Amino acid sequence: MIRPAVVVGVEKKFMSLELTHFNTDNNTNLANMALPPFLAAVELSNYTALSELGPELLYAGGLFAVITAGSIDRAFQLLKDTVGQHAVYLEVSNVQSQEDVINLLDAGAAKVFVSSSQASGFDKVPNLDTSRVVYRPTGSAGDTTAELEGTSFGLYLQNVKNAEVVGQILHELGKKRPPVYVSKAIMTEDDAVELCRQDAIPIIAAPQLTFAAEPSAQQVRVAALLLAEAKSDRADGLFTTLVTDERGIALGLVYSNEESIAESLRSGRGVYHSRKRGLWRKGDTSGDWQELVRIELDCDHDCFRFVVRQQGNGFCHLQKATCFGEYQGLSKLQKTLQGRKRSAPEGSYTARLFNDTKMLNAKIMEEAAELCEATSKEDVAAETADVLYFALTKATAAGVSLEDIERNLDAKSIKVKRRKGDAKGPYAEKFGLNGTSAPANGEKKEMLREAESKPKSEDDPAGRTKDGRIQMRRFYTTKEPPDVIQEALQRPSQRSTDKIMGIVNPIIKDVQAKGDKALLEYTHKFEKATSLTTPVLKAPFHKSLMQLPPETIEAIDISFENIRKFHAAQKEDKPLEVETMPGVVCSRFARPIERVGLYVPGGTAVLPSTALMLGVPAMVAGCQKIVLASPPRADGSLTPEIVYVAHKVGAESIVLAGGAQAVAAMAYGTENVSKVDKILGPGNQFVTAAKMIVSNDTTANVSIDMPAGPSEILVIADSTANPAFVASDLLSQAEHGVDSQVVCIAVGLNDTQLQAIEDELHKQAMALPRVDMVRGAIEHSVTLLVSSIDEAMTLSNAYAPEHLILQVADPLAARDMVQNAGSVFLGPWTPESVGDYSAGVNHALPTYGYAKQYSGVNLGSYVKHITSANLTAEGLKNVGGAVMQLAAVEELDAHKRAVEIRLEHMARNG
Repeated sequence: MIRPAVVVGVEKKFMSLELTHFNTDNNTNLANMALPPFLAAVELSNYTALSELGPELLYAGGLFAVITAGSIDRAFQLLKDTVGQHAVYLEVSNVQSQEDVINLLDAGAAKVFVSSSQASGFDKVPNLDTSRVVYRPTGSAGDTTAELEGTSFGLYLQNVKNAEVVGQILHELGKKRPPVYVSKAIMTEDDAVELCRQDAIPIIAAPQLTFAAEPSAQQVRVAALLLAEAKSDRADGLFTTLVTDERGIALGLVYSNEESIAESLRSGRGVYHSRKRGLWRKGDTSGDWQELVRIELDCDHDCFRFVVRQQGNGFCHLQKATCFGEYQGLSKLQKTLQGRKRSAPEGSYTARLFNDTKMLNAKIMEEAAELCEATSKEDVAAETADVLYFALTKATAAGVSLEDIERNLDAKSIKVKRRKGDAKGPYAEKFGLNGTSAPANGEKKEMLREAESKPKSEDDPAGRTKDGRIQMRRFYTTKEPPDVIQEALQRPSQRSTDKIMGIVNPIIKDVQAKGDKALLEYTHKFEKATSLTTPVLKAPFHKSLMQLPPETIEAIDISFENIRKFHAAQKEDKPLEVETMPGVVCSRFARPIERVGLYVPGGTAVLPSTALMLGVPAMVAGCQKIVLASPPRADGSLTPEIVYVAHKVGAESIVLAGGAQAVAAMAYGTENVSKVDKILGPGNQFVTAAKMIVSNDTTANVSIDMPAGPSEILVIADSTANPAFVASDLLSQAEHGVDSQVVCIAVGLNDTQLQAIEDELHKQAMALPRVDMVRGAIEHSVTLLVSSIDEAMTLSNAYAPEHLILQVADPLAARDMVQNAGSVFLGPWTPESVGDYSAGVNHALPTYGYAKQYSGVNLGSYVKHITSANLTAEGLKNVGGAVMQLAAVEELDAHKRAVEIRLEHMARNG
């Protein structure tokens, strides 16, 4: 998989020109970025969105594209998508109009590459920093040196034959040479690395770039390019590494090496090197991981900077935002406002600010007016703070972050064209100014060119790059030995049992000992619901907790009824009764488990469907006490969908907690949480571990449904399958989380048919809001190509998937071959989603191969079967001899005597 590049930009001196009113301290600013180690050349012929290139191309380096008259509008769209975030370098020698080139620079191009005939006109453009122009020479090395003398142009050496040519020119230019960019017809990794070491910047076709540990001869490793100029000042060879957020605020100081940098690029997250433990995937244990934005070297090439988006509680192991303490200033204000937006009490001042646009606008105008009137340093500082507070409140309400605002500032800071800067009419008049910003003398106001919504030239012969895609690994079973196929089907590794148990055991013991107090403490800690004073919501539930749109209520009601019908049909109408021999009648009858605890996960998604799948069968079975447990939101409330489902199934209460602490509370009971007899429901590794622990504790006297792990799906598709349907089913499970796994077994498909599925997978994935989750899951997902349905079913039964989809010509016949699966979905019109929600089958299913031993949740999960035996005197005479003989064999005389004494009684009394 290819990962493209990072932000680069103009020299710092440009930022001093008439731009002092912009904040240039932001480390993500284009002007403050070091030159990139390489440029990734991409095609723009069919470009419509940045997602098509894949965010992986943006971890290191810059983007490079050749612009023609037919692709200039798509270039504007690319710049619009990337400005302030990723540096774009444009080769514009085929663009005839200098005005068009200036517009491209104005729209955010970091630099433009021009021909020798174009170059002469750019040193006369007002306000243009000519270091943003890169010159492509046509003469000899000596001519090139002469032509560059007295300019600040960069140098573009196109299609050089060997490094000697580059070396000669670099030598001629001397140590104070401008940036030099180099392309070759065939650029090998050795070529690219050598160019980096010469302080030249290689231009490499994006499809060549890879994160693979062992690339092909044509591929170039991004990690190798990043490390080409890196040098360590440490005896152990490690690189000092500064981790910052997108605003340049330091989160912590760590170490990196070649292995950790390569792994970070591959996984798209912060991976470092621990001097004690080696490779360190930070956040694996705590969940406080970092999404990688980019990696770059400092000016001395001995320190890396990882720019990340922190997830979870914070970077520091003490659960603080940074290793240097909590955020301050605007970052702290943003975090506070984002928290208040989620949890401001109804009717509070903060809630009014977020919900009443007129009031917020009035406050902004009021504070702006007070700022205009302020004169002393103290008053100006105070009023500016007020303006920033209310302005950031408006931004937060609109979903706009400080990072978005600063990217907008960066975009303004690199503009070539300048507005006059006059105030608009009403404000100019208010403050006694004569000038306005209206165009003078009928002059038309200049508009920046915008990209079209679709490419101009639909028949442009150039195609998109094939790399940088979300794509599963392929294995041909005819070409690989069985052990390779078996290894390919391994589930993603989970945290070690010892680590998990070491975290879960103390939590369980704490809840067991301290009850509600411990449960509340953990909810405050993990869910941040510090306003909660009780860990339980008791029925009846107030209507205000179930306020839902009519369409959501209708969807829940339809799903409820279908699930009820299917599970009601599983009821045993009467006891099973069999006369095994004359006078010996054996019976079996079902009784509901009296008290059940149903765990409904929270976290990355709201899951009322799980509440339905667990609650409806419990209701149908007739369980006397139904207890739900689900993590609350930060404000202490539950999603109304889950409360509504709890109401419909007749739940006694809802435990406002998640994780191991919720499982422990239901297993042992607390002051307010009812003890249950069985716990059902999926969860993460901590929930699963807690369920296993309490089920093995005789003092808890509680059972569980099954072990459950990350979600998974296996799709078997033949030539009759619709590629779009196959891809959508795979993605339906991949979006659950980065530890999910999806498998496609293609039966007799050719390369064209397989490519159609892969194309659909990439296209649909890039349109998903949870694309980052999908990308992580697809990295350990596979496609297997087999020759027959028999081979496909053998592999499927060995894998034992949670969900099995049969998109084949005869799905019913294939179903007869299923031995191991949680739930099976037949044919083109049965997506796995219907099973997750509304068809009626249950979606609480065994994962991680446990479908070989366990069933999914069904009505039987909520009942126990009791047997009875009823013998007549004749029956005891008929069976008594066999019983006594076996008891004698086992030397259990009391067993034998219990029969013998009755037979003797019969004999004495006729």
